[in-house]
This record gives sequence, structure tokens and C-alpha cells, in this order.
Amino acid sequence: MKVQFPADVRIFIACGQTDMRKSIDGLTAMVSQHYQLDPFQNILFLFCGRRRDRLKALYWEGDGFLLLYKRLENGSFQWPRSQDEAREITPQQYR
Repeated sequence: MKVQFPADVRIFIACGQTDMRKSIDGLTAMVSQHYQLDPFQNILFLFCGRRRDRLKALYWEGDGFLLLYKRLENGSFQWPRSQDEAREITPQQYR
């Protein structure tokens, strides 16, 4: 995704597969309940579907959530398969 986020943003990926039918409410509940992280912080959360060709990004902008969706036309994302963790990555790994 080629959207600009603040330079000090932290980035977390939700390892394993995510039900891509979830929208803002479902994803924020997953972040807070399953991963014990605060969705209202300066954190970009990334979620990947079962086929690994779709990605959702969730970000709190201070006055509301931004939900982005990307579908690859060819190929797939390299994504950790472990279900139980949210792993922090660097901005360089995000690109």
C-alpha cells in the first residue's frame, strides 16, 4: 500500500489468517481482545486473508478509523502462519 502514515507510526501484522468479512468494528475488537493492543494508538494494523492475496489495514486517525483494502492481481503476500500473535514490523519491512 502506498499511503503515507506519520513517520513515528508503529506497524503490527496479525499473524495467521483473518476473516476478511470483518470490518472496522470486528477488526478493532480483534486487536483489543485477542492481541491486547489499543486500536486507538498510533499503530497501523495489517490483516491478511486465507488466500494471502488480500490485505486490510486499520489505522486510528484521531477522529475516526481508516480502513484500507488491497487485493493483488497476481501473486500473494508473504505472511506468518502462526495464529496467536501480532508481530511488530519496521517501516522498511512494510514497504
